[in-house]
Amino acid sequence: MNTTKYIFVTGGVSSSLGKGIIAASLAKLLQARGYRVTIQKLDPYINVDPGTLNPYEHGECYVTDDGAETDLDLGHYERFLNTPTSQANNVTTGRIYQSVIDKERRGEFLGKTVQVVPHITNEIKERIQILGKSGDYDIVITEIGGTVGDIESLPYIESVRQLKWELGDDNALVIHLTLIPYLSAAGELKTKPTQHSVKTLMESGIKADILVCRTEHELSEDLKAKLALFCNVKKEAVIQSIDASTIYDVPNLMLEEGLDNVTIEKLKLKDAGEPDLEQWNQFLKRHKNPKSEVNIGLIGKYVELQDSYKSILESFIHAGAENEVKVNVTSIHSEHLSEKTIKKEFVKLDGILVAPGFGERGIEGKIEAVKYAREYKIPFLGICLGMQMAVIEYSRNVLGLKDANSSEMSKKTANPVINLMEEQKSITDMGGTMRLGSWKCELVADSIVGNVYKTSSIEERHRHRYEYNNAYRKQLEAAGLKTTGINPETNLVEIIENPDHPWFVGVQYHPEYKSTVANPHPLFVAFVKAARTFAENK
Repeated sequence: MNTTKYIFVTGGVSSSLGKGIIAASLAKLLQARGYRVTIQKLDPYINVDPGTLNPYEHGECYVTDDGAETDLDLGHYERFLNTPTSQANNVTTGRIYQSVIDKERRGEFLGKTVQVVPHITNEIKERIQILGKSGDYDIVITEIGGTVGDIESLPYIESVRQLKWELGDDNALVIHLTLIPYLSAAGELKTKPTQHSVKTLMESGIKADILVCRTEHELSEDLKAKLALFCNVKKEAVIQSIDASTIYDVPNLMLEEGLDNVTIEKLKLKDAGEPDLEQWNQFLKRHKNPKSEVNIGLIGKYVELQDSYKSILESFIHAGAENEVKVNVTSIHSEHLSEKTIKKEFVKLDGILVAPGFGERGIEGKIEAVKYAREYKIPFLGICLGMQMAVIEYSRNVLGLKDANSSEMSKKTANPVINLMEEQKSITDMGGTMRLGSWKCELVADSIVGNVYKTSSIEERHRHRYEYNNAYRKQLEAAGLKTTGINPETNLVEIIENPDHPWFVGVQYHPEYKSTVANPHPLFVAFVKAARTFAENK
């Protein structure tokens, strides 16, 4: 008999209230009590995955070990729980419809009219329960993207209604995250939008079991009692979620509000005692009490939207806490950088990170940033495209190949030091066809990365089509740009270093995808440490 419990997190009144953080915080509290927990995200958009979306549209695309291109909320799930997610943890409407249509074409519904109910809803229910039926988890938390009342969300809401009925009240509950706006002119918090949101949810056949209320001001006991009465929940199930200084405060805030206690009671879970948050709180203590500061420049093409580089920014928080320093990240748009303006922009920096990205826009600015880091001996980390720009910069300015470029940016370059991967040359579809997921890398022992990882072999996550061109490797190494990481199966260059520099590393993979609160990524920890040393010796 399957005893997995299911928790559904819906949102109302407004988008961007932080369903992912609430889901991750509750999961953290339950995990800290000893339960095996995972979280999945159901996204209502029709894209099969966010892999082809512009970062301005949807923030960063997060990549799992098994090569799934997913919503950035999965990054929060991993950072909080310190457990990897997979393809099964992110489901989109596009994927649901694609699966149902494929089944119809194969004749699995022969003779039947294929409809949203029951065929689409059955597919959604099946996807929700895949993780639960694996036997690996006691609790599966499912975050429903979008806002209750959206046309796109209706099949998901109906699926939750059916599942809750099928599983029974002891095995499934619904948490509804909503907004309590503050009207400054009236000087009061208003509950009416929440009442309407709960009513909309009930019209779909779902009663919220727990109400989590986002607010800028403390909710009074009277206001909680009013919400309980008109939203048909118990008063102890009205949970305040006040704005926090950092997302990492939210588990403790939810603990104070008793969100985990109400959940355990409603699902009739065996109480495993108080949650053990010692390691989490040690991290918070270091994060909030830094002993020094460093200034790091994030050189990117999508810096107007912070979510475009979410995992990188969170990795700096983890690495900063580990080093007991506050990392001040200055986002610098590579499109606006030039040889003339760069010194003014970079003079206060203690470290330079050239970020991932795609396409030609802003490339020359990234190359100028690498050159500045190399010449002024500022700690440098290049990730994916950032590593490729380091190879191009070195080829142009040290090796003397003035027209060196990537064939992604210039199809006609005589010196494509970065080139399209061989297996990519016959691919025409854009979605899910890059080199994705976890790949092995063998490290050179006497190197920065060898000392950082303290092992000879690592596995890191990738997302790219272009690679270091091995035809130029001998020339580049002879000129001083060393290869210190290689994929053992494909001979792909994964890591480059400049030994004539205190700390200069470029990696083809994405280390930011594996940094968590419990395990800050060693590369980010070492980079921040190098930036701190640079700042102390200025």
